[in-house]
Amino acid sequence: MDAIYNLAANIAGWGMQADNWWQLAVIIPALAASWAVQHGLKRWLELHTVDDGEGFRHLALRSAMRIVWPLSLLFFMLIGREILESLAYPHGLLNLAVPLLLSLALIRILIYMLRKSFAPGPALKAGENMVATGIWLVVGLHLVGWLPAVRGGLDALALKIGQTRISLLSALELTVLIALAIVVAVWLSGLIERQLHSFRYVSATIQVGLAKVVKFVLITVALLLALNLVGIDLTAFAVFGGALGVGLGFGLQRIASNFISGFILIMDRSIKPGDVITVDNKYGWVEELRARYIVVRNRDGVDTLIPNETLITNQVINWSYGDRNVRIKIPVQISYDDDPEEAMELMLKAAATSSRVLKDPAPAVRLLEFADSGISLELRVWIGDPEAGSGNVRSDVNLAIWRAFKEAGITIPYPQRDLHLKSLPAGGGNQRLKQSLSEPVFTATATTGPGNGKNQESA
Repeated sequence: MDAIYNLAANIAGWGMQADNWWQLAVIIPALAASWAVQHGLKRWLELHTVDDGEGFRHLALRSAMRIVWPLSLLFFMLIGREILESLAYPHGLLNLAVPLLLSLALIRILIYMLRKSFAPGPALKAGENMVATGIWLVVGLHLVGWLPAVRGGLDALALKIGQTRISLLSALELTVLIALAIVVAVWLSGLIERQLHSFRYVSATIQVGLAKVVKFVLITVALLLALNLVGIDLTAFAVFGGALGVGLGFGLQRIASNFISGFILIMDRSIKPGDVITVDNKYGWVEELRARYIVVRNRDGVDTLIPNETLITNQVINWSYGDRNVRIKIPVQISYDDDPEEAMELMLKAAATSSRVLKDPAPAVRLLEFADSGISLELRVWIGDPEAGSGNVRSDVNLAIWRAFKEAGITIPYPQRDLHLKSLPAGGGNQRLKQSLSEPVFTATATTGPGNGKNQESA
């Protein structure tokens, strides 16, 4: 209670000093002006820009809204501080607000980049907490005057390897710069990739290829810049390059193969997003082309990750490579007692009832063979959207054929087998069987002939 009383007394004493009223006279109008700037800019952007989803204008609007308030407040407070300083009035509170506002703006923009660069999850949440905690910790050390001492202590903890001195401070700086460079590079590459997707005149494979190249170049440049800023000699990476080559020859061979295979798929345009493929008995359409694998989604909504190397070395059926039209064959049997021409006409009419069946190429029916159980017919139809599945079209057409045959009295036969009884073995146990066969109840046919869809027996 004494601590709270002393704090309240200090605040009250600070407020009773007339010199401090001038700082409040700067802070309160600065807060109001920054709020007006934020809402005014937001309204102007909403009126003069088009919301294009995840496009450039949308991202620019969202980015500006996160930093415009702290930056505008900082601007007004800097002006107020200069005025108070010129009048020889105290401005310690304004000096305290400057690093706090800069830190707030930096935290907001970094967290926004993280959320746009990485998928939601525990790792992203941990990254956001690390960014906020790290920045506020540095600002707190700066405000209390401990930052130079902490930097000196971290720099004293050093390890010398040859002619290179590596301290804990330089290691922390390198880690922070590399992380920051990767976040900025991934965010920029994502922004460029979304902008490429808006170009309708650029094919999907070219878009994916350009996005991969841009991402690789940006991350590489960002890493090199981070290493250079810390003071690491880049010529030392010649040895690292040799070690990397040995690693690629052994442990990283498959990863490098998948990475190169991904670029081959993009360049030859054999597989692109939206294609319907079958590989390793997996049927689905290509959702994404990634650096190491492709994402194939089946009709159940299950995503399968297939390595790029598999698509290069194995046989792949691309149902939409040259033409998106896919033919579906529907076999049907009718009884020998029915007219095949009438059945073929009904099958064509049944195909026309499905909205997904194309009129060009037109459906066709073929008489394949005279089978044991009936006449084998085959309906052949074409669809132009294989990614929507073929089983549903087959089901709809089969139901239409069933209804048409039922109305016309056309029979779909059951499987038939003829029994040829030559002789019975001798023995007393077979007398009752011989006697039952001699009675004119049922007699098995001895020849094969056309049936009406049931097992042939004559009384």
